[in-house]
Amino acid sequence: MTRRKVIVTVAPTGGLIGKAAAPHLPTQPQEIADAVQACVGLGASVAAIHARRTDDTATCEPEIYRSINGLVRQSCDVVINNSTGGGVGPDLIRVLPDGRKEVDFNARLRATEAGAEMCTFDPQTMSMIADDEDILFHTPFKRCVILAERMRDEGIKPEWEIYSPADLPVVERLISMGYDSTPHYINIVLGTHKSFSGTMPYSSDTLELTIRMLPPDSIFCVSAIGAAQLPATTEAILRGGHVRVGMEDNLQMEAGVSATNESLVERTVSILEKLGCEPATATEAREMMGLRPRPSP
Repeated sequence: MTRRKVIVTVAPTGGLIGKAAAPHLPTQPQEIADAVQACVGLGASVAAIHARRTDDTATCEPEIYRSINGLVRQSCDVVINNSTGGGVGPDLIRVLPDGRKEVDFNARLRATEAGAEMCTFDPQTMSMIADDEDILFHTPFKRCVILAERMRDEGIKPEWEIYSPADLPVVERLISMGYDSTPHYINIVLGTHKSFSGTMPYSSDTLELTIRMLPPDSIFCVSAIGAAQLPATTEAILRGGHVRVGMEDNLQMEAGVSATNESLVERTVSILEKLGCEPATATEAREMMGLRPRPSP
């Protein structure tokens, strides 16, 4: 009997958490490459990569992304997905004329310049809380079109990141305009509601509703934050989807027990195998997502 292949994405770093909160968090290019290589050895086939400056703050500078991507490609075969969401740091935050702070859209765009196979596409406008400040994450439709055109011109497949079913009409509109070919890869992110406005906590009902609303010819991945990661990703496997785990989303294996990227991937692969599935290789993941064969290192 053939086992279903499940794409396991590792998100090793993220754009918000620092080493003060998580000493094992990989933030520098070689650290990230080493973590990705180890996770690929355990069954991951996609790396969702955020970049950091030497001071560990988030950035979308293409030079840093290129350094990370190059080191990763030299060490292992994995689908590289660079974040255009950015995070919090002096490279990314700008002050608006009225005094509010915003994640700089033009800075986010630069993540598309580093040769990734995929990039995250966040079609939301929301407010996030970081260091007790409200920071605007503003992606109205005109900006979505700019980002979609940039990805198309660079030959990048979007990973549509949705935080609520309300995000799907924008995704469907962009797809209808020709900015993505089938299959559409949609990452359902749940559990960010304590830090981001307009987002949804994880529940089985929310996940079921979102899956039912996905555009035709879509495949889905589930990401969830903190303690929600384990039940949400397990349910995703049972519902025929794919999963993302890693220290970007979750710092604990259980209450009081610190996680590493490797331990989170290892646990996920063990669960999916117990459920009659097996992890997809990078080659298989590319075929499933409609990507070109592996790029040269």
